[in-house]
Amino acid sequence: MSVQKKLIIFIIALLAIDQVVKIWIKTHMMIGDEFNVFGEWFKIHFIENNGMAFGMASESGKTGKTLLSIFRIIAVAGIGWYILKLLKEKAPTGVIFSFALIFCGAIGNIIDSMFYGLLFNDSYSQIASFLPEGGGYAPFLHGRVVDMLYFPLYEGFLPHWIPIWGGDYIVFFRPIFNIADSYITIGVILLILFYRKFFTGKKA
Repeated sequence: MSVQKKLIIFIIALLAIDQVVKIWIKTHMMIGDEFNVFGEWFKIHFIENNGMAFGMASESGKTGKTLLSIFRIIAVAGIGWYILKLLKEKAPTGVIFSFALIFCGAIGNIIDSMFYGLLFNDSYSQIASFLPEGGGYAPFLHGRVVDMLYFPLYEGFLPHWIPIWGGDYIVFFRPIFNIADSYITIGVILLILFYRKFFTGKKA
């Protein structure tokens, strides 16, 4: 099987996994609902955000949300073009698939922003319905991104001898994110750890 065919299957599979999980969360849980997966350190906790990574909120308003969505679409188009360029140049397979991970992560979250507001009603104090009679909760490009992966590895008070934060109550790791965010993070880490020579070699 050619690299191109493997890449297409890879991208479709990753996008399917991301969207199936998000749609299940959206149609089975309300905002704030959670359940434990492994003890207290890995939970599924449903939140939504306006498009920032790792559950971070964006208060930029409707215009800012539209601009953010358009910027992401342009960025994804640029990544897609670069992947095609790498294929033509017969770049290392690992480099191509690392960029494909970033590509899938960006598309996964763009799908939420573009379509979820049209396809679902909101999840506050209710479980959302697919294609509700009254219409969705937001117009095109204004949907919220579904996040659910929560890893509170440590929750408690820090020892008093720690400078500045000693005695404070903390949760580590606090951000709540989704599978698409994970794709982006893994892709970037792979490029940094294993494929720096590819880029430095090209510059040389």
